[in-house]
Amino acid sequence: MLRRVRQSLRQVLFLMARRPGLLCGAVLLGVLLVLAVKFPCSRAKNVVASARPPVRFFSTEAPVVDLYMGQLDQVERLRSMAEVSLIFFYAPWCAHSMAARQEVQQVAKKLARQVQFVAVNCWWSQGKCRKQNRFYQYPIIHLFYRRFGPIEYKGPFLAPYVESFILRVITPLTYLPSRATLKEFLSYHEPRVVGFFQFNSSPQPPGYITYLSSALQALKRDFRGAVRFGVVTNKQVAEAIPLQDDETVYLYRRLNSSLIFPRSERNFTSEAICSWVFEHHETVLHWLQPPGTKSRLLERELTKGPALLLFLPHNPLGPSPNPILQQVADIAVRYHSCDNKNHSSSDKSFTSHSSQCCQSVLLPESSTSVCEVCLRLSRSLLTSSSVCCSFSSTAQGGDVLQPYLRHCCLHQESDPTSIKPTTSLGCSNFLNGYSPFSQYSACCRKVKPQLNESQAKEEPDTQRVPLTPPSSSIPPPSGPPQEADGITGLWCQTNRTLRFYVLDVALNWPLAVRLGATANKSASPHQEAGGGGGDGSFAAIVNLKDEVHYVLRRNPETTLTESLEAFIRNFSAPYSLLQRHLVGEEEQQDGEGETGHPDKHQHSSPRPLITELNTASFLPSVMDVQKDVLLFYYTQWCGFCSVLNHVLIQLARLLQGNGTITVARVNVARNDLPWEFMVDHVPSVLLFPKYRKHFSVKFPDDLPITLPNLLRFILQHSGSVQYADKPATSSSEAEGEGEGPGGIFRAEFLALQREVQTLRHARERLSQQLAQLWRDNRRLTFDTRTLEAKNSELQQERQNLEEQHREKSRQLGEAVRRLQDLADASENLLNENTLLRVLLRALKGRTEAKEQVEVERNEAEQKRSHMAS
Repeated sequence: MLRRVRQSLRQVLFLMARRPGLLCGAVLLGVLLVLAVKFPCSRAKNVVASARPPVRFFSTEAPVVDLYMGQLDQVERLRSMAEVSLIFFYAPWCAHSMAARQEVQQVAKKLARQVQFVAVNCWWSQGKCRKQNRFYQYPIIHLFYRRFGPIEYKGPFLAPYVESFILRVITPLTYLPSRATLKEFLSYHEPRVVGFFQFNSSPQPPGYITYLSSALQALKRDFRGAVRFGVVTNKQVAEAIPLQDDETVYLYRRLNSSLIFPRSERNFTSEAICSWVFEHHETVLHWLQPPGTKSRLLERELTKGPALLLFLPHNPLGPSPNPILQQVADIAVRYHSCDNKNHSSSDKSFTSHSSQCCQSVLLPESSTSVCEVCLRLSRSLLTSSSVCCSFSSTAQGGDVLQPYLRHCCLHQESDPTSIKPTTSLGCSNFLNGYSPFSQYSACCRKVKPQLNESQAKEEPDTQRVPLTPPSSSIPPPSGPPQEADGITGLWCQTNRTLRFYVLDVALNWPLAVRLGATANKSASPHQEAGGGGGDGSFAAIVNLKDEVHYVLRRNPETTLTESLEAFIRNFSAPYSLLQRHLVGEEEQQDGEGETGHPDKHQHSSPRPLITELNTASFLPSVMDVQKDVLLFYYTQWCGFCSVLNHVLIQLARLLQGNGTITVARVNVARNDLPWEFMVDHVPSVLLFPKYRKHFSVKFPDDLPITLPNLLRFILQHSGSVQYADKPATSSSEAEGEGEGPGGIFRAEFLALQREVQTLRHARERLSQQLAQLWRDNRRLTFDTRTLEAKNSELQQERQNLEEQHREKSRQLGEAVRRLQDLADASENLLNENTLLRVLLRALKGRTEAKEQVEVERNEAEQKRSHMAS
């Protein structure tokens, strides 16, 4: 085939070489063909329609200049005409820009006379804003104060927050005309900076503009304006700080000595002043604003140490000192106040005016010892009701007295160096202890028994020790310790220091819920918060290093200040009375697992095979002394746990008739458990035997978790084997069972008898299951035979179809071969026909040429003959 094509091409090329006109025609046809193909391909590039021009983003009624074409030149012109300008960069498709649009419009309607509001579309590809700026997120707000800027706003896009920030930019400095206003300005907990500039010589002193720019620089760093800047123009008012020199910047600090900007060491520029203020200012309250997306803001702050997170209702446009925030700030200031001078003076007065308060504790009748507890306290504290402690009459010995001493005498301020243990002759047991709050001592000594009046008359010289009557007024161990003021300077007296963080409860309510806040679903976070009070506050201490956190449970009758002080003192105490808050799933009313107590389920609903436990129902279910509990630890992301579900279900079905064995499971990823019940990996299986919960056993890790291994593990370690440690319910039962080896053997015999009965029930269930399996096997056998007969018929049909397929394939092969021969013959004929056509055209051309020559020749001869004649 190829040989024939090559021969045909050679013949065509030979003819083209002999006829150059034919070659030119072929070239021309090729060029036309290329142009015809290229013309539609070039038109295919413009099938995508161009983008529609942008439209106005803000409403026409809003006092906002909307530059939806991205005209950045207009921004500079509008900004130069206004004192304060707000530039809102947006993208029309951005959902955050759409949400912030309503807030900005609301603020613009209020402050349109003071601020120039401009919105710029920074997404239009042909606009100048898109070409010059590269924003990675939208929207972005920039503020300009005259020629200073831009000041980027990094807070939440809510109308109150944006308006508050704009007002801070409009008035970055607070004018302080009198000493009263200066005193009030310095009384708040935020860092305060005061600048003294006299306006007598000129309308604007040389350093005033620099000081004003430093206040705007501080707003760049903190959009909340935590550092407040004030200005004093009267020299008599400045002397109250005291300030003497003009153009002086003063940083007021509560906990340390205040500072004056060192102009001899640093340049007097706005950046230098702002950096100096943020380097040396004191902050006792830190505002946190999580962005709502993935960030490491909380991790970065919580890794610094234990943190007290305070969720408070915050209104940026409310009264200047927020009452709730001011209470928290006062607690934080007193907590960080560590004035050594005050402590030394108090120590001197304490050592000079010391007293002794003794409390006696009555020991059991069989003992003749009386323990005398002596506290050396200052006279200022003797009037308090918490000086003398009351102990119950059940205290036995000095070792048992230790928790009473710890509870009653822990939170009393004193100087440890000025108190020396008061020992006396005959002390049988001496106890002393030290804490950052107080030092206590106790001396236990033998005394003669108490005498009545007649015996006292007979023996007047007998030493008597006053005994306190048995008192039931001992405060509960979980209650807050009582003291006059134990929060002042606590930051310097304990290693468990706290950092105070404040969050807006409305913006960060999901975080408060994750920490343990509970509220009615219909109520807003400002109305009710679990662990808080009627003011909508919520507090929690998070200790990331120990992986624990504590929630403040407020009493409605106590104030926020009292609750927070007790909460902080209990956390800072060496023997903390706080209980770790465990986060767990809510109890399910209807579901696969049982979440409540095993004995408190409804009779209408059947008892589930596997009891699903959570944080609330864990201890009541696992510590049920009447039942053996097999606990399975799992998580939703554990693939091995999902594989073992069928094993656990089979085990629960086998033990379904036994009321003394409970199969339970707990999701440790969603439910916090006490430390003593945690496991190092999942899946894990633990058995808590009845009557002996302290002998809990873990399933061996080297054994596969199968049904026989689990049954063997339960029978080996079940609490039903031994009843020696079973507590007697009544004296009659104890007498009936008897004491000694006979009672133990009888208890073991009864236990074995119950186990045999349990095994019989299990054997009956297994027999029924085997019978059912035998019936199923027989039915499957009949089905197998029927399927085999059908399979043989299908095999025969398959062979017949294969023979027919082979015959048809052979016939098709022959037909294909014939068609191929016909195609080859037709192709040869077509090539020969083409060649003949070419030859005929060539011959026809030659013939016509010869005829033309002969005609011309005849005409020439005729002319010659005519001329000759």
